[in-house]
Amino acid sequence: MSINESFVEDKIGRRLDRCVSDAVVKGCGGLIVGLAMSVFFFKRRPWPAFLGTGFGTGIAYRTCEKEVNLFK
Repeated sequence: MSINESFVEDKIGRRLDRCVSDAVVKGCGGLIVGLAMSVFFFKRRPWPAFLGTGFGTGIAYRTCEKEVNLFK
């Protein structure tokens, strides 16, 4: 096996690592946007923060699902 070749498990592991980091980044981004909307527009209600976090995590999940299903 040459240096450029790698195991399938390594490729899946790298993709899952990217999925987790993507979920953290997009979830936190949604949380920040939701908190900003909550403070500026919705009189400090908690639901925009939860909604933003859910949207960010959902987008990351969808992206991860597409990326992992490339093996099938």
